[in-house]
Amino acid sequence: MLRNIPAILSPDILWSLRAMGHGDELVIVDANFPATALGERCHRLDGLTATEVLQATLTVMPLDSYVPDPALVMEVVGDPDAVPSIVAEFQTIMSQTADNPATLGKLERFAFYARAKAAFAIIQTGETRLYGNIIVKKGVIDQ
Repeated sequence: MLRNIPAILSPDILWSLRAMGHGDELVIVDANFPATALGERCHRLDGLTATEVLQATLTVMPLDSYVPDPALVMEVVGDPDAVPSIVAEFQTIMSQTADNPATLGKLERFAFYARAKAAFAIIQTGETRLYGNIIVKKGVIDQ
């Protein structure tokens, strides 16, 4: 057991978070996302929501402060200006938990898939709300 580590982060996920370098990206996705097809390193947390996983991740991983969009969500197909409730919840978590709070950027669906494919790792959750997908870029810890 470890102290101050959210219990929902498995040993494999903790390994990925620790192995990631500055600028590497982590994708947290919903149950509908083609994670296994896109991700070379795919972790599963089927019993949890994407918001729970984002919250836990941001408690241990620094968010990049050197790029304009350190966190990206998928645009709603056919309505890119829409903000699904889960995306609003992602923004609240970013604002309250991230060491470098930022406004969420957006990517078109297929651009999001391409970015996810290039990511260091994907965590597939059991999230059932549509558009429960977010990419976060790892930053550095300034000391």
